[in-house]
Amino acid sequence: MFVLELTYTAPVERVDALLDAHVEWLDAQYAAGVFLTSGRKNPRDGGVILAAGVDRAEIERIAAADPFSAEGVCAYRITEFHATRTVDGIAAYRERPPS
Repeated sequence: MFVLELTYTAPVERVDALLDAHVEWLDAQYAAGVFLTSGRKNPRDGGVILAAGVDRAEIERIAAADPFSAEGVCAYRITEFHATRTVDGIAAYRERPPS
């Protein structure tokens, strides 16, 4: 599982200009079953996405395809972790930690 933290590197007006394209990109990843949840940070200086079901190389490719990333208005920090405990609604994503 991955936590993708976006931090804006450009004024929010530039971010807003790309928002529709970013939402289309999000929708495609939800449809593909990769993204589990996403939203803006508070204060609004970026966002957070929780993703699963792909490997590190694929999540990096997906993040690079985000219009925010491609147009240089955000930087990504990607953290991989093993979801060993979850609420029942996402129990299918539980993992065993590596040995």
